[in-house]
Amino acid sequence: MKIAIVHDWLTDMGGAERIIINFKEIYPSAPIYTSIYNPDKLDDTLKNINVKTSFLQDRKGARENHQKYFPLMPMAFESFDLNKYDVILSSSTSCAKGVITKPETMHVCYCNTPMRYAWEFYYQYAQNVSGLKKIFLKYFMNYMRIWDNVSSYRVDYFIANSENVAKRIWKHYRRESVVIHPPVRCNLFTLDNIDEDYFLVVSRLVPYKRIDLAVQAFNEMKLPLVIIGEGSERKKLEYMANDNIKFLGRKPDDIIKKYYSRCRAFIFPGEEDFGITPLEAQASGRPVIAYGKGGALETVIEGETGVFFREQTVESLKAAVEIFLESSFEKDLIRKHAEAFDEEIFKSKIKDYIDECYKDFKTQKKWKIL
Repeated sequence: MKIAIVHDWLTDMGGAERIIINFKEIYPSAPIYTSIYNPDKLDDTLKNINVKTSFLQDRKGARENHQKYFPLMPMAFESFDLNKYDVILSSSTSCAKGVITKPETMHVCYCNTPMRYAWEFYYQYAQNVSGLKKIFLKYFMNYMRIWDNVSSYRVDYFIANSENVAKRIWKHYRRESVVIHPPVRCNLFTLDNIDEDYFLVVSRLVPYKRIDLAVQAFNEMKLPLVIIGEGSERKKLEYMANDNIKFLGRKPDDIIKKYYSRCRAFIFPGEEDFGITPLEAQASGRPVIAYGKGGALETVIEGETGVFFREQTVESLKAAVEIFLESSFEKDLIRKHAEAFDEEIFKSKIKDYIDECYKDFKTQKKWKIL
């Protein structure tokens, strides 16, 4: 079985990129096809490997700001010649699933989410655009929705990263999927007997993550909050924040690991399709205070590994923090829950499913000879 891996872009580290690391561990000889590659921003395991890029790679500023080339992404993925492969394993939040393959090639897509900004999150993104740009965006995203739906039929088998995403795959593509939750590398995280007096956020600082809710709530409660991460919202959030809130920017894994293992609780105020960071916190034995919608409902057990707030408001988050302060949690129990999502379990499920699909793919027929 000759396999190729396809990913939207490799320009920064996140949950989707850690999945690519696991894919490479399952299939070490498989090349990675991606639109844009910036090894300077990636973990060592994604450097000096066989990566094949699209015509966007050498465009001005592409490695630093891949978003501005989004209109060309469908064309970039359709330009890859993948005819020599038996299996394509794509990891898609955007356009990677749109690669073109021959009939004899099986395409399995691990879908982190259908294109968020094209479907129900379009209205949230459009709020920040005005004038001629908004008119252009309206017509362009109409085209992208059509392309996104049509390209979904190039996939033979869908894997959803959560039940939440499986529902969205059915809604937007009318395709069935199996659910294999993303991995958490439990062996990177450890329990610590030192309990420090701060709450923690680890996140990209972009609008939909709703870190502003955490800043406002902790401003009012005057409780210490540490925020690790970078993004377009950082200056705005720092301007809002009082002295009890510290912004540390981007930090390496060993520093993040320490902050996870000693925080009072992890704050997760956004709605995510899944969300790896709450599991990383739980792998460190720390409870999570999360918005009770989306993927958090599949990773946090209320009362055992964390607390939910049901409305995405400052008052609701504050109320959840108050409940947390009156509760107690067991580190070992929290850690044990996270271990059910360990990367070794993930890799075994992925390999077994692809092997099963390949047997099915090679024997099925969708036609009759009369």
